[in-house]
Amino acid sequence: MNQTRLVILGLAGGLLGLAALLVFPFVEFFLLAVLLAYPLRPLQRRFEDTVGPRLTAGGLVLAATTAIILPVLWLLRVIVDEVTTFLDDARSGEIDFTDLESRIADLTGEQIDILDWIQSLPQETNIGTVDGALGVFQTVTNLLIGLGLTVFLLYYFLKDADRFNRWLRATAPLPDRIYDDLRTELDDVIWAVIASHVLIAVAQGFVAGIGLLVLGVPNPVFWTIVMIFLAVLPIIGSFLVWGPAALYLFSIGQSLAGGALLVYGAIVVSFSDDFLRPIVIDRYTTTRLNPSAIIVGILGGVYLLGFIGIFFGPVIIGSLRAVLDVYRREYVDEGPGRSVTTDTTATDADETVPEESSPSDGGQPSGAGGE
Repeated sequence: MNQTRLVILGLAGGLLGLAALLVFPFVEFFLLAVLLAYPLRPLQRRFEDTVGPRLTAGGLVLAATTAIILPVLWLLRVIVDEVTTFLDDARSGEIDFTDLESRIADLTGEQIDILDWIQSLPQETNIGTVDGALGVFQTVTNLLIGLGLTVFLLYYFLKDADRFNRWLRATAPLPDRIYDDLRTELDDVIWAVIASHVLIAVAQGFVAGIGLLVLGVPNPVFWTIVMIFLAVLPIIGSFLVWGPAALYLFSIGQSLAGGALLVYGAIVVSFSDDFLRPIVIDRYTTTRLNPSAIIVGILGGVYLLGFIGIFFGPVIIGSLRAVLDVYRREYVDEGPGRSVTTDTTATDADETVPEESSPSDGGQPSGAGGE
């Protein structure tokens, strides 16, 4: 029996490793489907009894795809237009970098031609060459395949989530109580990460956008939307917009506004993350993840998993804490209590046993006679 079990477990482990190798090339898109399925599951449960699980899952996938793709396409179009307009203004002399170049020379002691550097970027990045075009084509092809896989997986994650949970509950070598505790803790960790990332990105983007609006940066609404997306990245997210915006203000001769934006971004915008994240985590979840653990998880997750690691890096660290919390509750905190209960039961049982057995019982304690 033990040998049979070892053979089955060995086969399961080997096949699990092969399955992981098959998923690994698309792990980012697999995890993206998991991430999208999480906030959509409550809607799936709400409407699947009325509409049906297949139609509900299909409608949610279509709505989510439309809600993501259309804004992204609009942002890309506006970014291309803004970059084109900026380059045209720089070439025509409407934007002058002389003041900014002199300030950089005073600080670093090196002369720099910003316009020449901007114009040399396409050559340095191979954009416009055959190799660059092939690289872009390969990247776009892989992206389309991955996004198609994400849509496919998202549909089945929504439709079959309950069935998979029942199978995992029956298959996992854990008592139902511990399985439910682990799932509750992991759910709480994932919601903590999603809530903190999304809400703080929106808040930080709006705070930075107010600075752009007040200090006269062009198109503040558009750049606010861009900062909301970028603010998911800790530390450097919104800086990728308000930093160049401050340099832009310097380049057009508005040194006071540029300096004010740098101070505002460095103090108000940057520290809003440290101020808001603990509040959001305490408000929307019962798991109080330390903000430092989230930052480490994000940076390590990006290094290990790419963009999707922004979300799943903190989830991995939070899941470790969740598992340790369940272990502590089950085997550390309740351990002494169990021992006391066991000892008390044994003592009570000893007190019910008579000191001398009756001969008619055949030397057995009362109530234990054989039939």
